[in-house]
Amino acid sequence: MSEVAGNGGPAEEVRVLEARVTELEIKASFAEDLVDHLNAQVAKQQEQIDALVREVMQLRRQVPEGRGDGTGGLRDELPPHY
Repeated sequence: MSEVAGNGGPAEEVRVLEARVTELEIKASFAEDLVDHLNAQVAKQQEQIDALVREVMQLRRQVPEGRGDGTGGLRDELPPHY
């Protein structure tokens, strides 16, 4: 281990290792915070997806029978003055 800390002896090696562990703990804390944030974002997006699916289902129920199958053309929808 003396290569990592130089020739400072065991006390220096312990100090270097403590600093490295502290740095890793900080990085782990930031990673955990990021995961929590992303999890909340995914949950919010899932709620939005669920709401959109419900809205699409409702709109499909509102389409009159025979109108959503592609029959009838644009000419059928023109106003009478054309």
